[in-house]
Amino acid sequence: MPFDYNKPRRKAIRLKGYDYSRNGLYYVTICTKDRKCLFGEIKDGKMQKNEYGEILESVWNGLPSHYTNIVLHEHIVMPDHFHAIIQIDNGHNDGNASVGDGFKPSPTDTQPMKHGLTEFVRALKTFSARKINELRQTSGTPVWQRNYYEHIIRNDDEYCKTVNYIKENPAKWNVKE
Repeated sequence: MPFDYNKPRRKAIRLKGYDYSRNGLYYVTICTKDRKCLFGEIKDGKMQKNEYGEILESVWNGLPSHYTNIVLHEHIVMPDHFHAIIQIDNGHNDGNASVGDGFKPSPTDTQPMKHGLTEFVRALKTFSARKINELRQTSGTPVWQRNYYEHIIRNDDEYCKTVNYIKENPAKWNVKE
């Protein structure tokens, strides 16, 4: 199918030229397809996860067993979205630019694959959708929106504000009619 130049294109949300496999803290928000309330409901300002929300939580908690360079921080499963802070830790401080920054090394026996943020989000979405669709017997049905929101957390103040936002999210939930 030829590219249609008249159709609106998706806006790039990634920071141009930034290596999203660098050490650091990243805040992500992932929304369900059509913002469908799939993972449970908010009752009295608290999230009550259903079986699909429990699957998402389980997949999230299992990511470090598949990827050795991530540390999971604060997160919340909401009825129609998921907020989380992911830390990438490649075992060395790459905060300062150096020769070779931005290039992924080839895996060797002494150097494990350096996965980035996109891979972690892809895994979370793929594994959770597969398990949810197995349970509801809807193989191949989209669970997630195509993209996700991300933000690089640059300092302690941003980290604290993001953690508070995640923790307070259920209490600020507005029921969709």
